[in-house]
Amino acid sequence: MRSTAGSTTPTGTTPPPEVSGRVRRFSTAERLVHRATGCLMLLCLVTAACLYLGPVAQLVGRRHLMVTVHEWSGILLPVPFLLGLMSAEFRADLRRLNRFAVYDRQWLRAVRRRLTSPQARPAGKFNAGQKLYAGWIAGAVLMMMFTGLLMWFMGLLPFISRTSAIFVHDCLAWAMTAVLLGHLRKAYADPEARLGMRTGYVSRSWAELHHSRWLREDRLGRVAEKPVDK
Repeated sequence: MRSTAGSTTPTGTTPPPEVSGRVRRFSTAERLVHRATGCLMLLCLVTAACLYLGPVAQLVGRRHLMVTVHEWSGILLPVPFLLGLMSAEFRADLRRLNRFAVYDRQWLRAVRRRLTSPQARPAGKFNAGQKLYAGWIAGAVLMMMFTGLLMWFMGLLPFISRTSAIFVHDCLAWAMTAVLLGHLRKAYADPEARLGMRTGYVSRSWAELHHSRWLREDRLGRVAEKPVDK
């Protein structure tokens, strides 16, 4: 079904249920996609460390096994995302991540000025930093897969040298490690956000404080979807 103007959810879907002052932030499908992607990403990084860092490689050994696990965990990385596309809630959140609103620019200006109060950083269901992170990590994963395939199948694109593919792959791996550590640091500093990803629900007070535009936009979207009485 198509969604109506001002709404990111398909027309006719039921609003997120509330449980004793809590609102649903993520569906089961979305949480499974996040967990599966996180596990595959962690597997890629751990096996990469076993291959790239000498002391770790000597400690673990079994290089052929590490290579195989690293290659296939990288190949399978997009699979949770592709399966998640079957979920209407997942697709709705992708649309949210793909839209930059006026208040997202305000959020970025507040970051540049080092303003930390929630009032100075208005956000929808996802803030501007989360939107930038999602876009960056999606592009980085695709580039990592591309360079990894060039290293695996050396004759795939003969005009690109294996040395160049290795260089780009290694640089991106270090960049992704730094970005993921920052992501984990932010998650560790916000127990309510972790609770939302773990159980699917967050407190209404937290949502209204840190994502002030989210519930407001959902209410407006549901009002727009209601049929007009004649």
